[in-house]
Amino acid sequence: MPWDRNQMAARAAQELKDGWYVNLGIGIPTLVSNYIPKGVNVTLQSENGMLGMGPFPYEGEEDPDLINAGKQTITELPHSAYFDSSTSFAMIRGGKIAMAILGAMEVAENGDLANWMIPGKLVKGMGGAMDLVAGVGRVVVVMDHASKHGESKVLKECTLPLTGKGVVDRIITNLGVLDVVPGGLKIVELADGVTEAELRAATEATIVG
Repeated sequence: MPWDRNQMAARAAQELKDGWYVNLGIGIPTLVSNYIPKGVNVTLQSENGMLGMGPFPYEGEEDPDLINAGKQTITELPHSAYFDSSTSFAMIRGGKIAMAILGAMEVAENGDLANWMIPGKLVKGMGGAMDLVAGVGRVVVVMDHASKHGESKVLKECTLPLTGKGVVDRIITNLGVLDVVPGGLKIVELADGVTEAELRAATEATIVG
């Protein structure tokens, strides 16, 4: 069976390294905070001005004043710090954040990322994704391999407006893990019960190796 949202988040959490400062994007990436491996101490940054995000609160323990960039309620930790947006983006643009784990609408085989808008649909704004992909050391995308209509979201070229060009390092989908390498994508890992043939058939992008 392909991975579900929580299994994808748990797999993405395996990318975390001890001591890193990490930004989690909206959607599936927000679930990563619940699966940080034991012995790995990471500091989660939210671009709305928080360093040291805790996991999601239990029902009934939510604080409506404590939210992440996606306006979801979160928890704080003893070492949490708060600051304004200019300081937050100075961290991002200054290369202080080691990795961003982001959602996506489309990813291309050369690492191009489209995750901020669909033409014709109302958006609240581009958010911090463009700064994140330009400023962080490593970008990991977590998303479903195909759209609700069954069309591949792992493409030769993105069709939606780009968030960044050649910025994605690794793609984690419900079917497996792919790395952006010269010439296309390389299969790193298959989801439980998914065959290489199934992953290749679901992928428009070029798979090398």
